[in-house]
Amino acid sequence: MWLDISEECANDRDGLKHHERCALGVEQMLESDPILVLVGFALLMAGGEGVVQGAVQIAYRLRVPPLLVGFTIVAIGTSLPELAVALEAIRTDADEIAIGGVLGSNVANVMLVLGTAAMLGSGDEGGAGIRRDAVAVIFATVLLTCFVYLGSIPLEGGALMLILLISYYGYAYASSRGKGDQEEPEESWLPDNIFVALISTVIGGAMIWKGAIFLLDGATGLAETYDIDESIVGLSMVALGTSLPELAVTLIAAMRNQGGVAVGNVLGSNVMNILGILGTASVIGNGIEIASEFAGRDIWVVILTSGLVAAMLLDDREIGPRVGATMVTGYLAYMAFLYLG
Repeated sequence: MWLDISEECANDRDGLKHHERCALGVEQMLESDPILVLVGFALLMAGGEGVVQGAVQIAYRLRVPPLLVGFTIVAIGTSLPELAVALEAIRTDADEIAIGGVLGSNVANVMLVLGTAAMLGSGDEGGAGIRRDAVAVIFATVLLTCFVYLGSIPLEGGALMLILLISYYGYAYASSRGKGDQEEPEESWLPDNIFVALISTVIGGAMIWKGAIFLLDGATGLAETYDIDESIVGLSMVALGTSLPELAVTLIAAMRNQGGVAVGNVLGSNVMNILGILGTASVIGNGIEIASEFAGRDIWVVILTSGLVAAMLLDDREIGPRVGATMVTGYLAYMAFLYLG
């Protein structure tokens, strides 16, 4: 399509009509569903990075402790794409994409992101903090399973999720601080200027929201064009797109041999997805309906993957390269099953 537009623009010599036809062709290309999805991915990634870096700089200028910055700003910032997509899905009555996005993102975080880290040799680092996060993942997954079989997350359920999330962060911060754990300040590519940080945060937030709109528009368009169920689109395409920030953070941590950061990022993201993203979406949307197909297939994939990894971490078992390769292969097989099964 792009080649056809380029040739038409190169061969056209009709002055104003030439420019009008070229502009129309480019506009049509940008409105195509695959392009919307790709642009949405890019905006979510860039916007998330801008928000995190800007917010971290602001926090440090306000003398917020680095440990608190890590537990709150960075954790929430990397989950903003999931939140934006979920809220946009609720606004457009696409509850299946919101639920599928969270379930699929949790599967992708464990099988693809953590599996890739394990293949690089950074998936076996445990510790008290990792075991605490593993317990939180199990608890959040059990709670989500209850709501899936109830068929909805009511407003009260969403409020409960947010209360539990805040309590968990408070406990995690207190226990880490009490043990003297410290986090090094995040290295930032932003200049040490609070006004630049504010601009980065605001622009990043706008990019995230626009990226969520593009991704939802493109994903639903592809679902309609190819007659794909919206739940499958949420479990695969949307989930993978919103997991890209976690994948980037985890890969960087793995290459730096920071195994605890890689594993902790995945576990923390999964807790945030369930308690924070779905909790916020259900409160704002006055409840979320959960389609019955999630109870028959996908929630069990979440239970199996999250439960297995959490159990291995609690038992101090190694998640080595071979296990990581099996996890990545399992994720690819799950994606194939969604579309071909």
